[in-house]
Amino acid sequence: MASSKPIPYGPCQKAAVNVKAGIWCYNCDEGLCSTCLKHHKQFKGTHYHKTIDIKSYKPSIGAIKTECDKHGQQFNLYCPSHLMPCCDVCISMNHAKCTGIKSLASVVENTKIEKSKEIVERDINYILYFLNRLGRKTSKNIRTGENQNISIKKSIREIRKEIDKHLDHLENKLCQEADTIWNQEKSKAKEFISVVKEKMKTMKEMKEHLQTVTTLTSKLQSFLGVHQIEQRVHQCQGYVDDLENDERTNEFDIRMKQNDEIEKTLSKLVSIESFGEVMVVRTETDLNRVTSVRSAAQVESQEQSNINNMTMNIETKIEINMKRFIRDMICLMDGRIIVVEQNGKVHLLSPDGKHEKQLKILVGANSVTQINHNTIAIAYPSEKTITTFNMENERFTNVLTLQKECTCLSFSNDYLAIGLNQDEICITDLEGNTMKIIQVQNLSNMCNLVYCNDRVIYSNCDGNAVYCYDGSGNKIWQYTQDLLGPEGLCTDTYGNTIVADHGSHRIIVISKDGQHSKVLISMEDGLTSPQCISFKHNESSGFICNYAGTYLTKFNLFYG
Repeated sequence: MASSKPIPYGPCQKAAVNVKAGIWCYNCDEGLCSTCLKHHKQFKGTHYHKTIDIKSYKPSIGAIKTECDKHGQQFNLYCPSHLMPCCDVCISMNHAKCTGIKSLASVVENTKIEKSKEIVERDINYILYFLNRLGRKTSKNIRTGENQNISIKKSIREIRKEIDKHLDHLENKLCQEADTIWNQEKSKAKEFISVVKEKMKTMKEMKEHLQTVTTLTSKLQSFLGVHQIEQRVHQCQGYVDDLENDERTNEFDIRMKQNDEIEKTLSKLVSIESFGEVMVVRTETDLNRVTSVRSAAQVESQEQSNINNMTMNIETKIEINMKRFIRDMICLMDGRIIVVEQNGKVHLLSPDGKHEKQLKILVGANSVTQINHNTIAIAYPSEKTITTFNMENERFTNVLTLQKECTCLSFSNDYLAIGLNQDEICITDLEGNTMKIIQVQNLSNMCNLVYCNDRVIYSNCDGNAVYCYDGSGNKIWQYTQDLLGPEGLCTDTYGNTIVADHGSHRIIVISKDGQHSKVLISMEDGLTSPQCISFKHNESSGFICNYAGTYLTKFNLFYG
């Protein structure tokens, strides 16, 4: 839609030539005439610029910056480690140690803009939905608070009125209630005793009759007599069995729950300064806010990388000396690390590997995944539960109860993927509502899984295999080549799977299609018994934890 406002244009205006602009350049953020456009397309620095007909230009759209704010130079490079465009000065000053620097033009060329637009639009819609819902909740809270304020004032007046009127009445009423309850219970107890005595009398009579029919009668009479007595005994036995559910058999205590304020009123009437206290009670509610773990929407999975060009090195080894068998490890968004002992404790480490504390979580955890900046989810196989835990206030926020043991879990796009026993992966929301069930076939329990882009990748240590399934339950690929106890898993931004192969002391990368693999580091590089592997948030570096929990290995991954 054309704008009624004047359209700014560049070269001709600077030369004091009053020519109407017919083209708009988004890169230069100015209008061009036909002559200027011709030169614009010929110059090396501007030939790739995005231009449109001036009638389609919308002035309301904010200017898109193509220059660096700090250094005033054009963006011409892209850092995949920090997921940001850079100028030459940025690279030399702030990204000298970053690997895989690419030309911005090649990244733009390979980026699927429409897919990126859909992702960003989805995020915008979610934020709008979230803020709109938050606004409605707050408005409703205001209306509720207004009604509560009126109710409080009404209650204060009623209290003042009723105290003077009912103090004597309350005493009489409570005494009458005590008499009534006691008389009722006493009557029921006496009635029950009478019934019991009657039954006992009947049983004694049958006992005496039993002796008579078996000693002073013929065999036929004895048989029939015993049979008839037996029938009556069975009836009485049924009565006794039914007493198990008869409340009359329960002991009872008659007690009074005294109102604490009454005692205070009677003992210290003159010291009471107020009927009560008006306060605001704030209840923390789950707003279901989800922080995107992957912010590389525009460049993620734009093409499958050639794993033959991938290399990994060991930067350093950090002693942690837990000396416990380790089951899981993740790098948090803030750089800290969580390490889970096998069916044991959960530890929080600083970004440099120093032990900060043991989280106040029940012993028996087996797997962990991050939900958002403050919340993690922990799987307890023996308890058949998954708990969400707020690390900031160290409180459990929710508990999901399962029907089977949960051996591993992963979180992506608002949903949890849960490995159940050997043959099932369950996809649920954070409230425990099952979205789908993926049936798999294993010889043993799943060790670790990664849920990303509607794919589930999991390792089977005893079966020496790694599997990949889509969200519909179809097996995409199965990898078994040269594996010897695959345990920990993670994926890079291209969708390749990084495997910690415990038995062979190697880190292996499997291509996104599962058809190719490469050993990245091995025992010859100083690696032993890798159990878990995790990337740092939005980085191509991360940590490996060994099985015995003695050290962390910090690695860097390069795409040559």
